[in-house]
Amino acid sequence: MDFSARLTRCPLPYDPAAAAEGLRLMGDDLPAPLVPLIEGAAGCSPYLKDLITREAGWLSQALRRDPSLVTQGVLDPLEDCSLADLPEALRQAKRRIALYAGLADLGGVWSLEEVTAALTALADRAVDLSVKRLVAEEIRRGKLPGQTVDDIPTAAGMVVLAMGKMGAGELNYSSDIDLICLFDETRYPGSDAQEARAAFIRVTRKMAGILSDVTSGGYVFRTDLRLRPDASVTPVCISMAAAEQYYESVGRTWERAAYIKARPCGGDLEAGQRFLRTLRPFVWRRHLDFAAIQDAHDMRLRIRDHKGYNGPVVLEDHNMKLGIGGIREIEFFTQTRQLIAGGRDPDLRDRTTVGGLRALATRGWIAADVTAELTALYRHHREIEHRLQMVRDQQTQRLPTSAEEFDRLARFCGFADTEAFRAELKSKLLRVAELTESFFAPGEARTGPELSEAARDIVEGWSRYPALRSARGREIFTRVRPRILSRLAQAANPDEALLAFDGFLSGLPAGVQIFSLFEANETLIDLIADIAATSPELSRYLSRNSAVLDAVIGGSFFAPWPGVPELIFSLSEAMAQESDYERRLDRARAWMKEWHFRTGVHHLRGLIDAFEAGKQYAELAEAVVVALWPVVVAEFARKHGPEPGPGAVVLGMGSLGAGRLNAGSDLDLIMLYDDGGVEMSSGPRPLGARVYYARLTQALVTALTAQMSNGRLYEVDMRLRPSGRAGPVATAFSAFTAYQQEEAWTWEHLALTRARVLAGNRALGEAVEAFRRDLLALKGRGEHVRADVADMRARLLQHKPGGGWEAKSGPGRMMDIELVAQTCALIAGDPARRAEAQLRAGLRAGLLSKEEEGSLATALRLLWRVQTTARLLEMPDPDPDRMAEGARGFILRECGAAEAAELAARLTELSSRADAIITAFLAR
Repeated sequence: MDFSARLTRCPLPYDPAAAAEGLRLMGDDLPAPLVPLIEGAAGCSPYLKDLITREAGWLSQALRRDPSLVTQGVLDPLEDCSLADLPEALRQAKRRIALYAGLADLGGVWSLEEVTAALTALADRAVDLSVKRLVAEEIRRGKLPGQTVDDIPTAAGMVVLAMGKMGAGELNYSSDIDLICLFDETRYPGSDAQEARAAFIRVTRKMAGILSDVTSGGYVFRTDLRLRPDASVTPVCISMAAAEQYYESVGRTWERAAYIKARPCGGDLEAGQRFLRTLRPFVWRRHLDFAAIQDAHDMRLRIRDHKGYNGPVVLEDHNMKLGIGGIREIEFFTQTRQLIAGGRDPDLRDRTTVGGLRALATRGWIAADVTAELTALYRHHREIEHRLQMVRDQQTQRLPTSAEEFDRLARFCGFADTEAFRAELKSKLLRVAELTESFFAPGEARTGPELSEAARDIVEGWSRYPALRSARGREIFTRVRPRILSRLAQAANPDEALLAFDGFLSGLPAGVQIFSLFEANETLIDLIADIAATSPELSRYLSRNSAVLDAVIGGSFFAPWPGVPELIFSLSEAMAQESDYERRLDRARAWMKEWHFRTGVHHLRGLIDAFEAGKQYAELAEAVVVALWPVVVAEFARKHGPEPGPGAVVLGMGSLGAGRLNAGSDLDLIMLYDDGGVEMSSGPRPLGARVYYARLTQALVTALTAQMSNGRLYEVDMRLRPSGRAGPVATAFSAFTAYQQEEAWTWEHLALTRARVLAGNRALGEAVEAFRRDLLALKGRGEHVRADVADMRARLLQHKPGGGWEAKSGPGRMMDIELVAQTCALIAGDPARRAEAQLRAGLRAGLLSKEEEGSLATALRLLWRVQTTARLLEMPDPDPDRMAEGARGFILRECGAAEAAELAARLTELSSRADAIITAFLAR
């Protein structure tokens, strides 16, 4: 389909004489639908009229072709140009692309994105060809050590990064192109790097001349190299290592924002991609970076103050890019949100403004209607910008100052009525300002509640804390403090809540990020107040792990629990983004803490109960072990070779095996292996099979328990392995089966009732489970089982008598009921792992009456609620008389009790009944 067949709109002529001249140049055979378009373009724009004059013959043919083929038809012949012919060939290509894109824009044949894509394609080709031709010349002259003609396709390691609108593929009609030129210093060892550096500086300067020098043929693109690191003191081309060092040490927020749009456009594209990957930690922060809002706000104010763009919107001389309600406002609005969350969500890292808005809406960071409106406003502003630049090929975003020029712009935009055009334009500028200003402008300080003298003393002491040492931290905190104090005042015991928040604040090592987070998301203040009002211990934990708050506003914090498979996939993906083993382990810690915190918050706020929380904690731990296992195995195999024989399995024991943990649970694990008769591993440092699996086990334990920058994952207990602390940390499956059949005590058989294979060799795991089931059926028939359990119980109760709100230890408490549940499973030969299911197995086998099973299950449920809430509050020994009012209220709500005395009475009654049942059961 040719150009005229797709024509949908065209501007009104402004200068009839110019229009007639433009039409005459095109000849008499111009298709009728194109006449008004050519008249309008020539009449409104001296620049387009000049292009029509120069390229009339080419344009007559181009307008009869399919518009999708025109750009390539202009660019492809450039590939065969020599260095000598390239400058003028590029200028001709620029004239033709600019002319065609202008007409396609005015006639509605191309969308805004198609126009900018055509201009960007030309810029990419111009940069790439210029660099490669110039590098080829340096190689020919012997100025690039060790490089030959084979290195020309990669420009001998030089790469040009397109920044700004060129990087995003959004070049405007008369745009500068922002470039950063780098070279791969690893290709030039020793003193060769200095000689190469000098050659690449020459290439960069000559490339800028090819593109931006004005000749009789015009110019290609004005070129700006000032976005490079420390541009005032560095040469125009520097090594990648020097650039990386700069960004790691002194890179600023505006440079991070600039790299959102960065992409390699010329030279060694692969090296350019590699460099951008090294900058990901600089650009995309792991935590939600709300401090970027303040940086962007300060930057906007500095631009406005420097350019004089403050005050009311007056259309005359208003800057469509930098002024109030302009293009930059929408770009900042988008990029700042991308910086905030893009480190955690790669889907937000879209280079384009419209694409970035769309991604932010999809992930819930911007409302869909706001995104649609800002997208339409952005496209409108960019079209106005194009019309301004089309008039005389000027890099300008300023609206006209005279009535005559406003008439010209109105006609150029398709308006016959200039006043209607002005009214629409002003309303859209004001609408952009309205939609974006509230996001950037810091909140006004509010008046907080009246404080008691003791509270004032606490608050006055805050200025001495590390989080408030910086001026910026104090400034932001001053704005959020009234809201925090007001929310704490609503707690059941405001003084307790204030003291708990004081503990949180005193433990923060820095404040700018967390205070910015509070300012941008006041729901987090509510959450902190809830935690402070409930548990001082949790508040102090949060100050040491404040990064977990990122998860609250990450988009899915209140979504349904994903389950084990999705958790494993999520953690595996997170670790895969890291380049080395230790970083993967540390990433796993940050990931786990966020999910762990999520479960705790859901429980604290009543979204889930203690039983759902127990299930989630257990599934989280399982996902961590399963996802971490192949990472540990791969790292160990890198040093010592693959697992000898079939391999190993990791068993979860105790509460982990039963699938129910609390917030403070450690992990009971056992490692079993089958070496298949293979004596040694085959790696760079081979090990005997027994030593191999022992050290592999230790590597897994270290991966779970080692303290790193994000803390540890879990404490690990391996005492349930054969022979306890005295036995090897990894046990051969054959030795394990022999031990269980011939030497193990009854308590070790009880432990197997809750054993569950989590990770490792599938076939070995199936064999372990089959053996477990057979063993339980065999050993449960032993005549001494109840006597052994009774003896074990007596020793436990002697050391832990229990009482009060203690849920775990004591007669008729959790451990006691779980012990009899495991005994039921063993005697019945039932594979059930969870205590309630084991009690039901005892009922089915006639070991317990229905009344006894019901009483034990009822007591267990209440005890689990007390235990789980107490461990969430970091209270291993809960005493209602010594805990905060909010904490006591939380436990009472979870247990359905009105007051502490009522709960204590129920615990005593149910535990006494359970104690009697267990004593009678073991005596039978």
